[in-house]
Amino acid sequence: MSSKRFKKLPEKTSELQTESIDKLLPVVKQNCTTKFDESVDLSFQINNKQKKNEINIRTVVNLPGGTGKKVKVAVVCEDSKTSEAKTAGADVVGGDDFIEKIKSGDLNFEKLICTPSMMIKLSKLGKVLGPKGLMPNPKLGSVTEDLKTAISDAKSGQVEIRNDKDGNIGVSIGKKSFSNDKLIKNFNAIVDTLEKEKSNNTVKGELIKSAFITSTMGVSYKIKLGKSI
Repeated sequence: MSSKRFKKLPEKTSELQTESIDKLLPVVKQNCTTKFDESVDLSFQINNKQKKNEINIRTVVNLPGGTGKKVKVAVVCEDSKTSEAKTAGADVVGGDDFIEKIKSGDLNFEKLICTPSMMIKLSKLGKVLGPKGLMPNPKLGSVTEDLKTAISDAKSGQVEIRNDKDGNIGVSIGKKSFSNDKLIKNFNAIVDTLEKEKSNNTVKGELIKSAFITSTMGVSYKIKLGKSI
């Protein structure tokens, strides 16, 4: 049964003409009628079913406007790098003892970063970290000697872009309280990243089939992309 709040939201928005992101943001914000600061979320449908191969995107984007979320970052490293990790702002830092805690299911963090030499030990915990999407990955910058940069990126607005088996990608570009300019910059950063992914993969036709924007408790609108990708 729909709430009174939801019943007041626009209906059949899927039948409306597509609009550019700058025109849709004020409308999406107007639909944010809850008492909390709702997230502004994107949903992409990509053309991942190719004749010769299936496109699987997994990368990270540093959003220039941030995400508005506090991320608890954990670091697995050698004792010699513990001080560096803590100074860089890591919330949890440890070595072998910390790996044992993770093994027992103690996952009190949202992002895990690891040095290359410790990754050999951590890689054995795939069954614990994998399902949660927490396993560090060198391609995503979370297996590195440069802990300062990795921690800074994780805390300042880095998001992961990953499609599921049906070609869907969901990602947040910030909060209702963000300025439209900041949200648009975050949107452009994601689109630019997808452009690069098309260049890196053999894609026949367009990479993005459709894109929608909504808020946490709102309704969705189809986005008219500013450029063909």
